[in-house]
Amino acid sequence: MSISCTKNIFERFCVEEYNIDTIKQSSFLSADLLPSLGARINQSTKLRKHIISPFNPKYRAWEMWLVFLVIYSAWICPFEFAFITYKKDALFIIDNIVNGLFAIDIVLTFFVAYLDSHSYLLVDNPKKITIRYLSTWFAFDVCSTAPFQPLSLLFNYNGNELGFRILSMLRLWRLRRVSSLFARLEKDIRFNYFWIRCTKLISVTLFAVHCAGCFNYLIADRYPNPRKTWIGAVYPDFKETSLWNRYVTALYWSITTLTTTGYGDLHPENPREMIFDIFFMMFNLGLTAYLIGNMTNLVVHWTSRTRSFRDTVRAASEFASRNQLPHDIQDQMLSHFCLKFKTEGLKQQETLNNLPKAIRSSIANYLFFPIVQNIYLFQGVSRDFLFQLVSDIDAEYFPPKEDIILQNEAPTDLYILVSGSVDFTAYVDGQDQIQGKAVVGDMFGEIGVLCYRPQPFTVKTTELSQILRISRTSLMSAMHVHAEDGRVIMNNLFKKLRGQQSIAIEDTNNDQQNINFQLMGWEEWMDSRKDANCLDVTESTSDSGEKAIMDATHKGDTETIKKLVKHQHCSSSIQTKPCRGHDKRVTIHMLSQEKDQSQCHNGKLILLPKSIEELVILAGEKFGGCSFTKITNAENTEIDDLDVIRDGDHLFFSSN
Repeated sequence: MSISCTKNIFERFCVEEYNIDTIKQSSFLSADLLPSLGARINQSTKLRKHIISPFNPKYRAWEMWLVFLVIYSAWICPFEFAFITYKKDALFIIDNIVNGLFAIDIVLTFFVAYLDSHSYLLVDNPKKITIRYLSTWFAFDVCSTAPFQPLSLLFNYNGNELGFRILSMLRLWRLRRVSSLFARLEKDIRFNYFWIRCTKLISVTLFAVHCAGCFNYLIADRYPNPRKTWIGAVYPDFKETSLWNRYVTALYWSITTLTTTGYGDLHPENPREMIFDIFFMMFNLGLTAYLIGNMTNLVVHWTSRTRSFRDTVRAASEFASRNQLPHDIQDQMLSHFCLKFKTEGLKQQETLNNLPKAIRSSIANYLFFPIVQNIYLFQGVSRDFLFQLVSDIDAEYFPPKEDIILQNEAPTDLYILVSGSVDFTAYVDGQDQIQGKAVVGDMFGEIGVLCYRPQPFTVKTTELSQILRISRTSLMSAMHVHAEDGRVIMNNLFKKLRGQQSIAIEDTNNDQQNINFQLMGWEEWMDSRKDANCLDVTESTSDSGEKAIMDATHKGDTETIKKLVKHQHCSSSIQTKPCRGHDKRVTIHMLSQEKDQSQCHNGKLILLPKSIEELVILAGEKFGGCSFTKITNAENTEIDDLDVIRDGDHLFFSSN
């Protein structure tokens, strides 16, 4: 491994910062804690003087150095326990240096802040840190660091006293650091889970083999009759052989026993060894089951997607063959499954579906808003309308030569091309003919959706394409809520159909069909607006107003349509502020002398003036110079404020 690669890996462990304010916490070396519901997580990262953050890069580097020392301790402890007579040599110096470094870590732990399991906040109170450490791992850390074997030399035991050797094995307590390391690495997405898991399983196996070999040799070494031991039966003078030969022989016995090979060349020769072998083989049953189960799970998980893909493709092929589907449809089916297999690992839609609606809307707004606002159909609409629309957008991938829309298909969605390209084809004279092409940033399907008619053409991809899909339900819902934006969208569609002959219009030379095509979309949207009670137009005014709009639509006069729409419709039903007086149209009536509203003159349609006085004067002029003193509505309620009059109201004027 190169030096630069090693440096990069080490930086992953040690350099990444931790920031509670922005919750940019690395999953590596972080506590596996969850905040309680409603807990504050915006505590400042500034700690008290002399208190160390557990996520400080320098402290992380220190922890990584201790992990390497733990690996050394895990190997040397059983080895010294079984093979070496402890004495003052180079190994004696190394062991004491290692013990000294772990003693420094014990002192350092009293100054390291910790994450509270309830509030998920860093606790930097020295008293709380001390109490927590003393009540948890302090005693075990001290016992695993105490120099028991140097003490044996102090008491003139020459390092051979079994009790001191057993106490020295307490250094294996340090292995909890390695266990915690692997637990955090398995959750760290920067590292491959498969290889981390395999490394852990191999490490556990090697450690078990090493310890079993050392312990079994210790039994033989301590037995009164060396020739009546598992190793003495093969090597009668095994104590005189080299340390390397004895260690390799012990590992050989351990591996053959662990793998249940058992050649019979090394076997127990006395009751002590038999008892140890019994317990070791029982341990091997559990260890083997653990290893096989984990490896099987890793392999199955690694290959499950491929197996599922093969089963799906096989089922699709059998379905196509059994039903004798055309080759082009079979190719589209297989291409769809292949693309789904490639993009399934991204888990984009699954990730979005698992998030709250507000977060999904924020993500959709960030990803899709710049694309949607540049589409011709939505030019001039409000930002609120676009925000509501993009919240319900779905992104999909289509392989090459796959149909997105079929000609004469019922309209359900409209599409925006983000990447790739598509062809528009129409079935003419018994053949599919290419009528046009869409590139990045174009929209298609809007004719069928907004005009509520079958799709006028087939849309097929020519290359791998990413497409945004907007359902007709979402679009119509947004148009109902934002009435003015709905009119802008319809006008944008009419402009395109008139000034830029669409493929649907090019399919036919019948002008009347084109007019009905535009008219159908307008009428459908207007009817849906009425059904939603978004328009308040009286029976006497709606006929003339809508007839004028339809006439202007037949003529293709967009400017007239805009003016008529502006005068016929007031603000959206969700607006809270009332319309200004000069924007309201009302029908006025003159009551007869009997003050019976059923005996009133024919109404006159007027624009509401700016004041009550002007309204009374205008009504007098309309009814031949009469002088009125009282205004009532259809419920015979007197009106004295202009703001209470609504667009389309019927007003009744009388002299009393």
